[in-house]
Amino acid sequence: MSTPIKVMIVDDHAIVREGLAMLLGEEAQIELVGEASNGLEAVTRVPLLQPEVILMDLMMPEMDGIAATAKIKAAYPECQVLVLTSFAEDQRVPAAIQAGAVGYLLKDVLKADLLRAIQAASRGEPTLHPEAQRQLMQQMVAPATPNLLDSLTEREMDVLRLIARGNSNKEIAAKLHLTEGTVKGYVSTILGKLQVADRTQAALYAVKNGVE
Repeated sequence: MSTPIKVMIVDDHAIVREGLAMLLGEEAQIELVGEASNGLEAVTRVPLLQPEVILMDLMMPEMDGIAATAKIKAAYPECQVLVLTSFAEDQRVPAAIQAGAVGYLLKDVLKADLLRAIQAASRGEPTLHPEAQRQLMQQMVAPATPNLLDSLTEREMDVLRLIARGNSNKEIAAKLHLTEGTVKGYVSTILGKLQVADRTQAALYAVKNGVE
């Protein structure tokens, strides 16, 4: 028999993790090596658990799945991330793929399709939900945007670095000795200058363009 695929589950809902663990535990070709309840925890646990495939939710506290995917792929490129989320949103599909995810599935996926996707991911082969594929194709035909980091001030860059590290507005305020209201103003300005919809997109833009 072939060696079981080492899988890690990352989701902030315990019931989802338990359900997936029960489902995957029935499969001889899968070895569940561990779980994480948010992106930050996932990043710290990957070197300990050494999963081959990660089932990654996107909307999570501390650090979302897109930022976590980018950090994991940068440090452990051999680890494959398979997004498993509830929605195929316009911005999140291309963002997840650009961050390094090998596939994008919705949580209503059939068990057989999920298993096939995990097997494909272990080989580095992509699997996309039809809606995710449509969103990605739309993004591919859109004109490329220039690097907009040059439009940020030094203080805005400081805030962006902390956003990319998964810090909340309150945490950023404490670290930069600012009020939370001032940080909110900076975040709003940053989103406008980078032409992104939310802080997740800003974090991904920062990671992609080498902001540490």
